[in-house]
Amino acid sequence: MIRLVAFDMDGTLVDVKSSWAAVHDHFGDSNAEAVRLFETDQIDDVEFMRRDIALWWKHNPRITVDDLEAILARVPLMPGAVELFQGLRERHVLTAIVSGGIDLLARRIGRELGVDYVLANGFRVDSGGRLTGEGTVRVPIKGKEEVLRGIQAQLGVGPDETASVGNSDIDVGLFRRSRIGVAFLPEDDRVRAHATSIVEVKDLRRVLPLLFPPARPS
Repeated sequence: MIRLVAFDMDGTLVDVKSSWAAVHDHFGDSNAEAVRLFETDQIDDVEFMRRDIALWWKHNPRITVDDLEAILARVPLMPGAVELFQGLRERHVLTAIVSGGIDLLARRIGRELGVDYVLANGFRVDSGGRLTGEGTVRVPIKGKEEVLRGIQAQLGVGPDETASVGNSDIDVGLFRRSRIGVAFLPEDDRVRAHATSIVEVKDLRRVLPLLFPPARPS
């Protein structure tokens, strides 16, 4: 029996590839160079976030968390998300967001969907709510496995009672701590290879029967 389902957020629960990129797009900018450096292990999560914030400062040196919330308010839920979470609640299944994305968006999605545990990355701010330039790393982009391990330990839920849903290679760590791993709109071959199921349709309702297959007639 599945007792816990862990979700990636960007590209999975929300219909944008990246919450960070959604802010860059708002300013008409790109963090492609920082992505390249991070993917080749030349910078870490902290420096990656610092460079993202520096991009936003170019356009708004006094940017606040309220400004970011206004930008991220436009990010839509993935189709079928509401129905999927209704189905999980009806089965008394715990849910978690484990995301390297922005916590302001993750908390909003958590409220809208009724998610039990929300872990994502945030910002340090001054007394006026302005970004200081430093981030707060709660979910290392390449360390989701250990984050999920901590949630499981806190809840007393084992990997055999866990499912996870994600769309990219950084979600493979979630799959390693789960009996069921669903690659939703997979971005790469690695996430496909490590998944137990794949959903190619932009509709999260397709996930529920993979977690709880209908009983076969006897």
